[in-house]
Amino acid sequence: MSVAVRNLKPGEYLWFPEVAPAGPVLLVVALKTQRAYVYRNGVPIGVSTISSGKEGYETPTGVFTILQKHVDHKSNLYDDAPMPFMQRLTWDGVALHAGNLPGYPASHGCIRLPEAFARLLYGVTRLGMTVLVANDQTIPRVAPTPAFLRENAKIDEAEEGEEWTPEAAPEGPISILISAPDQRILVLRNGVRIGAARVAIDEAVISATAYILASIDSGRFRWLRLALPGRSEDAGKEVTVEERARLRLPSAFQNRLRAILGAGTVAIVTPDSLASGSAGERITVISSEEGP
Repeated sequence: MSVAVRNLKPGEYLWFPEVAPAGPVLLVVALKTQRAYVYRNGVPIGVSTISSGKEGYETPTGVFTILQKHVDHKSNLYDDAPMPFMQRLTWDGVALHAGNLPGYPASHGCIRLPEAFARLLYGVTRLGMTVLVANDQTIPRVAPTPAFLRENAKIDEAEEGEEWTPEAAPEGPISILISAPDQRILVLRNGVRIGAARVAIDEAVISATAYILASIDSGRFRWLRLALPGRSEDAGKEVTVEERARLRLPSAFQNRLRAILGAGTVAIVTPDSLASGSAGERITVISSEEGP
């Protein structure tokens, strides 16, 4: 598949949903290679060429959620320009949509897709789904919804303790974010922060990692490692007992988290500090042997 992906010409895509007919969906956008990767149940089911933001209008990197969907959208910023199969990532103008793909970044910040691929993608996504936008092969900084940014812009000394406010977002997809430098876990639902706690990380690995909760069987949480661009060997591999043992959560927080998790939960482990925006390379895995 890697050769076929590299050889895609502008406007071309691959789509093979039959390899994973059902399960949670995640989209990863790689700006450096101008590609978008669709995963279902941890398995790649599609890849497409894209056109991201040009110089001066660069597409922001981050961990986003789909805030709005509209089949026949018109731009509010650029003379009612058509944006078919629009899926909004930010309220200030960044979205996924069908558009012209010249083979290089050319948009005003949006992520343009081939129209046929945009239609297919629109059919498998849902509001609140996680979208990762990265420059290279690492997970970027967190970029949740505006409510999160307003109320919890960064971690500081006043936030050392546990937080648990599920009523702030009673429904919607859940995303888990772990900052290795901060030793902290954040829980988002529909992009809104509903929980936070300190974590203990016993061992670090060398690159950023993403996971998806494929299923819960008789109390067993089955996490799959997602293959980010350039790391296809990791596709669909289940997290091992040894990997799960590298991270420990406070027991009360862990129990609350377990109670709300469901198939499709995305876990992102980032080498960035959520407090200062500093970067690093050390990450670990999402779940402990006893936990989610």
